Amino acid sequence: MGIYIMNKLFKQYQWNSTDQKSLDTHGHLILPNLLVESAKEKLTKSLSSIQDMLPGDPERPPNHYAAEFDSYLASLITHPHMLDLVSVVLGDSIRFDHCVSLNRLPGNSGVQWHSHEYGDGESKLGFLRIFLYVNGFEVDDGGLKVVSGSHLFRDSTINAESDAKLENGWLKGRRHPDTGVPLHIEEVSVPTGSVVLMWTHAAHAVSPRQKASKTRWAVVYAYRNPGLPSEARWISKQFERNGVPEAEYLMSLY
Repeated sequence: MGIYIMNKLFKQYQWNSTDQKSLDTHGHLILPNLLVESAKEKLTKSLSSIQDMLPGDPERPPNHYAAEFDSYLASLITHPHMLDLVSVVLGDSIRFDHCVSLNRLPGNSGVQWHSHEYGDGESKLGFLRIFLYVNGFEVDDGGLKVVSGSHLFRDSTINAESDAKLENGWLKGRRHPDTGVPLHIEEVSVPTGSVVLMWTHAAHAVSPRQKASKTRWAVVYAYRNPGLPSEARWISKQFERNGVPEAEYLMSLY
C-alpha cells in the first residue's frame, strides 16, 4: 500500500504476519486512523446522501445497496488500497459481496448480537468484512461489541437480544478453540478514520447511539472467496453487469 495513488483511501500501511495472526485469533482487527482526510470527507458526503434517500424502495433499499446509489462508494470496490488489503487476507481468488451503509443517527437503538453465514462447513472459504468508521465511536455510543474467537466456531445462528442472554446462552461454557480462554464480551472504541476487519462468523453487536451524539458515519465492504452462495450478497443484476466495469471480474457469484 506504499505506492502513490492520486485518489488515496488509506494512509501508508504495511500488512504483516502479526496482523494476520491477530485477525485469525480474535476474528477482528482494528486499524486506527487509517483513512486519509480526503476520504473521510468524501465518505461523509456520500453516506449523508444515502441517509437522505431512506427508506427508499423496500425491494432495493439504498442502505443495503449503497454502492449502487453513489459513485464514490462504488469506486472504492476496486480501489487499489482496498483490493491490496482484501487480497493479502483472502488471496487472489475473491468476489465482491456487498456494500452497506451503517450510519447510526442520534438515538439509534443499535443492533443485537448476531453473526453471518458463509460456508459454515467449509473452513477454506473466507468471508471478510471491512468497516470504514469515518468519525469513529466510543463504548456505549454506537460502539462495537465483539467476542474474540467466536468466528472459529463458524456458527451463523448466533443471536441474542442482550449481553446477558448471550452470556447465559451461546457463550456459556465455551472457550477459545486456540487459547482456551473462556469466551467473553468485549466493548471497543475506535478513533476517527479507523478501519475494522472482521471475519463474517464473528459474533458482534452495536450499542445504542446516544441522543446527544452526532450521526456515526460508517460503511462496510464485504469480500469473499467464491465457491458457495452468499445469503448476504446484495447486488442487483444491472449493477453486476454495468455498475463498475473495472470490477466485472469481482461481481460474479462464483
